[in-house]
Amino acid sequence: MNVFILGIGLIGGSFAIDIRAAFNDAKIYGVDNNKENLDKALSLGLIDYVLGIDDVSQADVIIVAIPVDATVEVLPVILDKITDDCLVFDVGSTKSKLCDTVSLHPRRRNYLAAHPIAGTEFSGPQAAIANLYRGKTNIICEVEKTAFKLQERGMEIFSRLGMRIRYMDPASHDKHIAYVSHLSHISSFMLGKTVIEKEKNERDIFDMAGSGFASTVRLAKSSPAMWAPIFKHNKENVIETLEEYITNLTQFKELMKNDDFLAIYKEMEETNHIKTILNGIA
Repeated sequence: MNVFILGIGLIGGSFAIDIRAAFNDAKIYGVDNNKENLDKALSLGLIDYVLGIDDVSQADVIIVAIPVDATVEVLPVILDKITDDCLVFDVGSTKSKLCDTVSLHPRRRNYLAAHPIAGTEFSGPQAAIANLYRGKTNIICEVEKTAFKLQERGMEIFSRLGMRIRYMDPASHDKHIAYVSHLSHISSFMLGKTVIEKEKNERDIFDMAGSGFASTVRLAKSSPAMWAPIFKHNKENVIETLEEYITNLTQFKELMKNDDFLAIYKEMEETNHIKTILNGIA
């Protein structure tokens, strides 16, 4: 099985590791505009060969693991070049614009819109890890528009990598993911920005930052090259979630000003319900 991975970073590289372990016949080809990433991926043994986008006609499976703005541009080009038996899936964090872009493409049936809910704050091929996807949810959009035999190929890959599958339409995906993922990243980036601006002494930040701060600001270490396009593609949903978030922050500030700490206690107590929700997911 010839597997082409466009974008050999954390996500693409982790797919390479796990697919190699799960499929004895898999040959992994890397395609990336960044030569340093390709050289690093080769040296780490993530990929077997380096090829270009013009070579994708040789692929049985193509995984597109690049920023969503670049995916919108390159996916129609890939579909133009593949054979009828090739499965193409992406791993992007937004789905509506991408699905709209290829909705009328003659090879739309070759494309599976996917979003594995997995990752870390690190980037690059050196960040790739084994079993990144085990036990993680993989959201599939518009599965009915993908040829059944290619659906089966994709599901076989996802199953062997240990993913849970959930089906969702693109608009619902983008709305829900804005709350549970995109807002979290914005909050982390802005918390990091606030602390950097107010605590001019970096040594003070290092010495006084506890585990709570470290865990909350962890996502601020994520790649802006990946996240800025995500916010652009999901602008309307992200703005809606931000408005609700800002309303809650403003209300909390007013309770503080009014010394209404009983109300603050009750709000935090009610929000503790998130523990039950997350324990159900784990």
